[in-house]
Amino acid sequence: MDNKSLSHTRWKCQYHIVFIPKYRKKVLYGKVREDVREIIAGAVCIDHVHLSVAIPPKFSVSDFMGYLKGKSTLMLYDRHPELQSKWDKAFWARGYYVETIGNITDAAVQKYINEQAEESRREDSSSTAL
Repeated sequence: MDNKSLSHTRWKCQYHIVFIPKYRKKVLYGKVREDVREIIAGAVCIDHVHLSVAIPPKFSVSDFMGYLKGKSTLMLYDRHPELQSKWDKAFWARGYYVETIGNITDAAVQKYINEQAEESRREDSSSTAL
């Protein structure tokens, strides 16, 4: 069993999280997409991000997402200042989708995330061909 530990706690809290850019704009392509992949280790599709993470029980998913979205926005605006003037300075939408990863394997979740990334790449190549 692959558990993590804190000083007096053993835990395995895996989450699948999906979040989107503000207004679900299709902005995650090209250099922005590469930078988001570098900042956030997940599957970056053209209009959403899939993430599989283990969050210690002492942190809430909400706190984690607030930190992740805030820091990633600052890092993206640092690399792409032209995005900062759009959407009232918020890059990510306020909400997110989260589910616990129960009795399925990490490999199954990673497979799903990779399939979503492949589908997004196909969408990208077909949209650039137009």
